[in-house]
Amino acid sequence: MKNIILGVTGSIACYKACEIASALTQKGYSVYTVMTEGALQFIQPITFRALTGNPAYTDVFGEESHVKLAKDTDLIVVAPATASFISKLASGIASDLLILTIISSKAPVLICPAMNENMYRNKIIQDNIAKLKGYGYQFLGPYKGWLSCGYEGEGRLADVEDIINKVEEMLR
Repeated sequence: MKNIILGVTGSIACYKACEIASALTQKGYSVYTVMTEGALQFIQPITFRALTGNPAYTDVFGEESHVKLAKDTDLIVVAPATASFISKLASGIASDLLILTIISSKAPVLICPAMNENMYRNKIIQDNIAKLKGYGYQFLGPYKGWLSCGYEGEGRLADVEDIINKVEEMLR
């Protein structure tokens, strides 16, 4: 059985992370969720525990260390990934359990951005994405569509089905 870490950051698109966790679990993957402080403003760890049958981790000083999480994983998926998360990762700011786990792991990483179009198109964010791609991180999205800020634009989280397909492709 393949182990996947699902990183969830503080975006309204967190509800789609629940669909991702459920779909991957139903396909036979072992999914462990790592949530940032921002994600906890939108959804609670018990939701992911119920969907995956595994604990959801939130605390750097909690019961599971980032080193252990990093060692036992086959793939890390961050969906949704906020502008803040992308910028911190690109800068090596290891201030939360998710980033600590990513930088401690040799597993491939898939990042699925979700943010306002203006944020996504900002030169700083584009530079940070380019930097992470240069390090070998893979990206899917964002897509163009209805955004929670009330208009259409590029910044929508990739479709759940597309994320699942990309995960399976990366695990082959």
